[in-house]
Amino acid sequence: MSTVAIKISELRGKNDENVNDLAEFLEGKVDAKINVAGGEITLNFEAGRKVPSKAYVRVLLRKFLHKAELNEKFRVISEKGNVFIIKERRI
Repeated sequence: MSTVAIKISELRGKNDENVNDLAEFLEGKVDAKINVAGGEITLNFEAGRKVPSKAYVRVLLRKFLHKAELNEKFRVISEKGNVFIIKERRI
């Protein structure tokens, strides 16, 4: 089973509703089991299922930020492995 982690602690700090919206958005776009726990969303892909590329997951996260009109406040950073961070922009 492959996993992709999205650290959302800064997004959660601003508004919990955005976290639920992000989980629903990803559920519609990716064929994975989604777990929201603490400051992290985890996408669990079953064995035999194709895991989307890191670039595709990043594009999905950026699309969500644009759709929710948060792209000027937050950005997507990718770490080693399959880990992403939604981080607040410095102004």
